Amino acid sequence: MNIRMRAVSSLEKYLPWVNDPEKMAPPYPEGLRGEVIHWQIACRLEGTNASLPVRAELSSPFGEKLSLRRVVTVPVRMAAYRDSDEGYLSDQPGLYPDLLDRADGHRLRLEPEQWQFLWLSLSTDELTHAGEHSVSLALFDAESGEQLASLSQTVRVLNAALPPQKLVYIRWMHYDCIAQAHGMEPLSEKHWAAMESYIACAVRSGVNAVMVPMHTPPLDTREGSERTTVQLVSISRQGGEWRFDMQAARRFIRMCKRLGVTWYEMPHLFTQWGARHAPKIMAEQEGQLRRVFGWQTEAAGSEYQRFLAAYIPALRRLLESEGIEDRTIWHLSDEPSEAHLPHYAALRAMLAPLLSGCLVSDALSSYDYYEKGVIERPIVATDHIGPFLEKKVPGLFAYYCCGQHRKVSNGFIAMPSGRTRILGAQLFKYGVSGFLQWGFNFYNAQYSDYPVNPYLSTDADGWVPAGDPFIVYPGEDGTPKESLRLCVMQEAMQDLRAMQLLESRIGHDKAVAVIEKAAGRPIAFDDSCFDAAAVTAIRRAVNEAIESENK
Repeated sequence: MNIRMRAVSSLEKYLPWVNDPEKMAPPYPEGLRGEVIHWQIACRLEGTNASLPVRAELSSPFGEKLSLRRVVTVPVRMAAYRDSDEGYLSDQPGLYPDLLDRADGHRLRLEPEQWQFLWLSLSTDELTHAGEHSVSLALFDAESGEQLASLSQTVRVLNAALPPQKLVYIRWMHYDCIAQAHGMEPLSEKHWAAMESYIACAVRSGVNAVMVPMHTPPLDTREGSERTTVQLVSISRQGGEWRFDMQAARRFIRMCKRLGVTWYEMPHLFTQWGARHAPKIMAEQEGQLRRVFGWQTEAAGSEYQRFLAAYIPALRRLLESEGIEDRTIWHLSDEPSEAHLPHYAALRAMLAPLLSGCLVSDALSSYDYYEKGVIERPIVATDHIGPFLEKKVPGLFAYYCCGQHRKVSNGFIAMPSGRTRILGAQLFKYGVSGFLQWGFNFYNAQYSDYPVNPYLSTDADGWVPAGDPFIVYPGEDGTPKESLRLCVMQEAMQDLRAMQLLESRIGHDKAVAVIEKAAGRPIAFDDSCFDAAAVTAIRRAVNEAIESENK
């Protein structure tokens, strides 16, 4: 019996029918202080027909700052759309690596003649000593205690600190899905604890903007149906006057502040894909809680407009009292098309007095919305961003979802991690101010018709490419379990910050030149097929340039 071990890059994904761990890129465990450094160790049990439970033991100077998890494969039914490009690991269904799970107790078992992967994460901080450090991983027979194999890896920490994050990084949190996945009553104390755990996880990965569910966000809902209510504002109507209790909303905002959230979003004031109706609003009338607005309500209807005339000022007073009004993004409707422009513009003009001085922003693709002054901060799909970049739109935000599946970066499970991580360099080169992705934890089928088990359905029951709906899995006791894609996106955000540090020392154009020389080609949103070696070369060049400036 023999165990082979090999250190590989965090950007490698192993599919038995696609690649060979012996040929994978080596790790690059190097970073700035304040950075989380990830890499993998591939293990293979040989010379036996039986599986082997093992115990893993880490040895390093980092203590609990160094963690070990096992990479678990998940079922992928829809790997890619039929018209996707060739920049995927595979377009075939199968078991793909994604979930990061615990590696303690009896959870770590090696199967004969199979490569299995362990994920290491080192969280450095301002007190971490610069220089080279040795990290060792030893595997022991769980029954006899005999050491079976070991592997050492040098980790290098640079003598510079990662600067604070400038990018506004948004991943929409679906609070109803938290309640559903964990079997909790919405806004019960258990649900509050779970929401805190999910938001804390998001913040650790670099997310710094959170949607506050003042009312249930009108996202991905079939017309005429509704999603589970998660409304923080208690609303009542007495004598024709609207009253608002903001106690729960204030509690939520203060929880987010404590967790490190710096930007906030208000849920959309109108329905998705056209802004034709009001979102679901629950209010107490005549002693009963009922839905007072929803699909039955026209967006421009006089009754709903009178409600907004009371609701929006009440929200603004809360935001002002909490000191976050200047870091709040307001939304009207998600993904309006060119055909919706006249109606959207009319609603925007109608609300102009109520939202005076507020940052109003929506995800869209048509340049006409900006050119005609309908929206001041567009959030643009990465495959439609060209005209906005050419016109040098200030403060531009970008986003991707299921539709961005050709040429551009994305976070689908079947995509190579290098294609996901190159986003950091793209955002840096073009000075993009914010980035949005819609699914931190969407555990429903299309239009939220019914919930799905994300461990069995990674594609919203065949709706979108696997991985698009969520980047964390529901774990035990209301806590999320991370995916390797979450860690790769964290690396992308850290790349962006390291590039901004270099920019502060040599200027933007010279920093871009360093990156593109290492890449071997210009950085562009529509050229995202970078492998692990190429992305590592870019980051190595950035680190070397930072070190050179330190001398």
